[in-house]
Amino acid sequence: MTLGPLMLDVAGLELTQEDRELLAHPAVGGVILFARNYQSPEQVSALVNEIHGLRNPHLLVAVDQEGGRVQRFRDGITRLPALACLGEIFDRDRTRARHLAHTMGWLMAAEVRAVGVDISFAPVLDLDYGVSTVIGNRALHKRPEIVAELAHAYQSGMQEAGMAATGKHFPGHGAVEADSHHALPVDPRRYEDIAQWDMVPFERMIHYGLAAVMMAHVVYSEVDAQPAGFSRYWIKAVLRDQLGFQGVVFSDDLSMEAAAGIGSYTDRARLSLEAGCDMVLVCNARAQAAEVATALVDYSNPVTHTRLARLHGRHAPGLRELQASPRWSQAVAAVAGCEAEPELDLDL
Repeated sequence: MTLGPLMLDVAGLELTQEDRELLAHPAVGGVILFARNYQSPEQVSALVNEIHGLRNPHLLVAVDQEGGRVQRFRDGITRLPALACLGEIFDRDRTRARHLAHTMGWLMAAEVRAVGVDISFAPVLDLDYGVSTVIGNRALHKRPEIVAELAHAYQSGMQEAGMAATGKHFPGHGAVEADSHHALPVDPRRYEDIAQWDMVPFERMIHYGLAAVMMAHVVYSEVDAQPAGFSRYWIKAVLRDQLGFQGVVFSDDLSMEAAAGIGSYTDRARLSLEAGCDMVLVCNARAQAAEVATALVDYSNPVTHTRLARLHGRHAPGLRELQASPRWSQAVAAVAGCEAEPELDLDL
């Protein structure tokens, strides 16, 4: 059985029978875990092992483990600072910031891989324009060349830990005030401005071997009427043809309010896939995820299958072995001094 184009969530700390039946559906290819799915490293490792055991090749298991406000796994796992701390350090000490970015990327990915999860949707490549509350200190910096430099180091650390990187949110979410979880953001800038600023980190990271990209639920009104994740222009003409990206393209969550205007969940999934996405996410909407799976039962794209298979995590030590290593201790100590002011968590 190949990996299907749908990524969805599961109910709790263990799989229910309903979860198992849905995950066996051929249209399903991945599972995203949230804070409700995490109690301890031992518990989540058992959950991931069961998910992986359901299919061959195993379903991709993903999580948002950026650090700061967006970190699903916490107890028993290193609490990571928001990525903006790296940009702040860069302004004072470029060499230290690059080294710390590599260390943070490795530590995040090593701990997530130690409990079996294949990918974390990181790093954020959006620019910090100081207007987006949903991006904010999730962004590395306001300057595109600095974001690219730090993200490259972060990605290198992830790769050393056996995890592929996912850059988000293409072509850039940082210049809009609205939160796409609750509204449809509209960015009125010209294509030339977006290309010269927001797209620079993505273009450079593609050159550095970026494995996956997540699209933005943003309408760039001077460029295309559709939100980017549903736009053939943004995905095929720009990301694929112009930038030469050959990796996996993920939609953002189709349950978000910014996607509601597209139509039903099935309409959203079909349009996103037709526009060029390889995998669509439907989160926190079980009945609708099941409807999408049924609608996509005959969907097949051999190129997508190959791309998705490349995201399976490489072999990694267990968490106890990892935490007994000098490198882990050194990494934890290195990131401890980078913690920003505490903020409310984002349930994204």
